[in-house]
Amino acid sequence: MDLEKIREHVRGLLEAIGEDPDRPGLVETPDRVARMYQEIFEGVQYSNDEIAAMFNKTFDITEGSKKDMVLVRDIGAFSYCEHHMALMYDMRISVAYVPTDRVIGISKIARVADMVCKRLQLQERIGADIAEVIGKIAGTEDVAVLITGKHSCMTARGIKNMPSETVTLTMRGAFETDQALRDQFLTATRS
Repeated sequence: MDLEKIREHVRGLLEAIGEDPDRPGLVETPDRVARMYQEIFEGVQYSNDEIAAMFNKTFDITEGSKKDMVLVRDIGAFSYCEHHMALMYDMRISVAYVPTDRVIGISKIARVADMVCKRLQLQERIGADIAEVIGKIAGTEDVAVLITGKHSCMTARGIKNMPSETVTLTMRGAFETDQALRDQFLTATRS
């Protein structure tokens, strides 16, 4: 990430909107924004394969629990949409999978969601990327991701519809084909 270029462009943006980047409240803003972008867009530098390798902490499971769904729900997250670079906020992500021979360390599921969100994104792609990464780590195609969130491109500009939420549902493997498993996931995410 080119922090110097970010600083330069933020300064230019401040000038373009009619601000004085040398006034006391803004003097350090280009540097602050550059450091913030380094943090909130960290995921840009990693592919899904690299994220899977980064958080690949699994544990063997017993034979009897191989068909039991694992669900981590209500993972808090935010991201930025690629269309307006606007904040997607109050996001709640629920991730479920059916393990084959190993389970993922629970905190790693939240870490995967966090890193995937640290990109300019679409909510739909966040779900697909999380499903792909979780599937790689767990060695299963059976993954489901439910995301609910607000988009400031809709709540703070344009239509300015504050209560609206966007819900996306990504289903892979058995979650796509097994109605009972899909219903179990959807019921568990509502409780």
